[in-house]
Amino acid sequence: LRKVFKPEQGYIFVDADYSQIELRVLAHISKDKNMIEAFCNNEDIHAQAASKVFNIPLEEVTKEERTKAKAVNFGIVYGISEFGLGEQLGVSRKKAKEYIEQYLDKYSGIKEFMTNIVEETKEKGYVETLYHRRRYVPELKSNNYMVRQFGGRVAMNTPIQGTAADIMKIAMLKVFKEIEKRGLKSKIVLQVHDEMMLEVPIGEQQEIQEIMKNCMESAADLKVPLVAEISEANNWYDCK
Repeated sequence: LRKVFKPEQGYIFVDADYSQIELRVLAHISKDKNMIEAFCNNEDIHAQAASKVFNIPLEEVTKEERTKAKAVNFGIVYGISEFGLGEQLGVSRKKAKEYIEQYLDKYSGIKEFMTNIVEETKEKGYVETLYHRRRYVPELKSNNYMVRQFGGRVAMNTPIQGTAADIMKIAMLKVFKEIEKRGLKSKIVLQVHDEMMLEVPIGEQQEIQEIMKNCMESAADLKVPLVAEISEANNWYDCK
């Protein structure tokens, strides 16, 4: 379906997306030293997680082990259950539980963040992003166990996903102001999750790519670097 979306004649799409922004936000919020170290040293975060969870040297991590660790990494961000992770990886619930426990054992800062944020949210009744945008979570005080579990996932996930969304809005404003300041004809046409796409006249691409990279990577001052990856194409599908 993305192939249907094309720029105007004489224009091209320039697309930028944040590399692993939610995990970078998690590293910053949780202050987990292993995750911060991986991002600051530009390591492969999923390979590092596989190395720590499965107790194997980094250089011996297989593609399959990296894939499993990636599922745990992102699963943690979304508050995945043992059942959900097991289904995703095609392993037993017991094995999935083992993976999550090993992960939280190695990334103790994340474990502490998850425990504390749920308690704090229950106490205050709401959770906040880094920029103090609130989400109320009455589900944490429900009598229903499943509803409380959902509330716990919301409490853990909101500061991460919500902060990532805030950072993207800040980046969009920076890009827009820079385009106006320079009197360029490019315009923002789309934003989805960690991706921003501009319709750019042929000839403005290089300047726009520099603007997008600079604005996106300087949108927030985190303990780890923000990284934006840029591409251009003649339809949305080919933007990578």
